[in-house]
Amino acid sequence: MKDCIRRRAGRIPNKGENMASLITSAEFDEKVLKADGVVLVDFFATWCGPCKMMSPVVDEIASENEGKVAVYKIDIDQAPDVAQTYGVMSVPTFIAFEGGQVKAQLVGAQTKKALLDIL
Repeated sequence: MKDCIRRRAGRIPNKGENMASLITSAEFDEKVLKADGVVLVDFFATWCGPCKMMSPVVDEIASENEGKVAVYKIDIDQAPDVAQTYGVMSVPTFIAFEGGQVKAQLVGAQTKKALLDIL
């Protein structure tokens, strides 16, 4: 039962699914800026209600687009330098990168379609 509740809350994926990877500021350049293809980064905070609501949606995008789009989450409280570099003033903020450059940015809770549209 607890497993089911945690899945619904977006904390763990269903068996066989992939989740967006949590990265640190030390990993950001390598995983995001030097990546081939499109990368979606979810800037979030653990205390943020809308961020918690969006987590399962972001994980679903990661699972459904495995091998096509890299999806990462970065905690702004643990990586304030990265958040400041990209002007993240509120969370959640979603930034799509391509070739190390910002391709698009959305702020606040979004629909899955809106996130897919910026990729």
